[in-house]
Amino acid sequence: MTNTPKQDTHSALMIICAARALAGVRTVFVGVGLPNVACNLARRTVAPDLELIYESGVYGARPARQPLSIGDPALVTGATSVISMADLFGLYLQGGLIDAAMLGGAQIDRYGNLNTTVIGEYHKPKVRLPGSGGACEIAKNVQPIFYIMHLTTRAFVERLDFRTSPGNLDGGDARAQLGMAGGPRLLVTDKAIFDFANPEGEMQLVSLHPGATLDEVRASVGWELRLADTIIETPPPTEDEIRYLERQ
Repeated sequence: MTNTPKQDTHSALMIICAARALAGVRTVFVGVGLPNVACNLARRTVAPDLELIYESGVYGARPARQPLSIGDPALVTGATSVISMADLFGLYLQGGLIDAAMLGGAQIDRYGNLNTTVIGEYHKPKVRLPGSGGACEIAKNVQPIFYIMHLTTRAFVERLDFRTSPGNLDGGDARAQLGMAGGPRLLVTDKAIFDFANPEGEMQLVSLHPGATLDEVRASVGWELRLADTIIETPPPTEDEIRYLERQ
């Protein structure tokens, strides 16, 4: 790690920490991008029996290589089953048969709500994003939700341009009042780790990565950041974790 550029080191630690969070999880709904990398790393390290579930209809994926997308044929080889998207969402997701989800987004707010729809005004956006896909249904039905995102002022905003997927909505018991299970548990970034373990369901800082500072993290968040009672330093990656990540 000594010869790795700082940003690459932090990005690697972000993926490794997200993978660590899945220790003990049996089934996980995998989002695209960084969640895909983290979940596949977890299966090779802390959760060898982890069943990877993709919204394209693949249950129990065991790809031999890092899949390029949720439609990559590599997901089918070795999978437990391949079913229709309707059955996957209706029978497995809404049936409560999935333990956790790993998601990312373009924007997130203090209560863990995600935007993957537009940047700017909806009808005349600055950027048109991919949209919800299955993320909204996943966020509504799976507990807990794990997030992985880069920590930037563009992403961590006071107000979302569009609320695509629910976290803890407006905080408190707002989610429970609508009959939604669970909610966000952990958010891993390239500078720090946050959880939502307070009555308000608000994002709070629990861990700083080696080399990151509290001022740096605060400056990257678009609201007055809440701090946990105890803030630790994130354990650095092990040689095994780095080796497995480099193989992906």
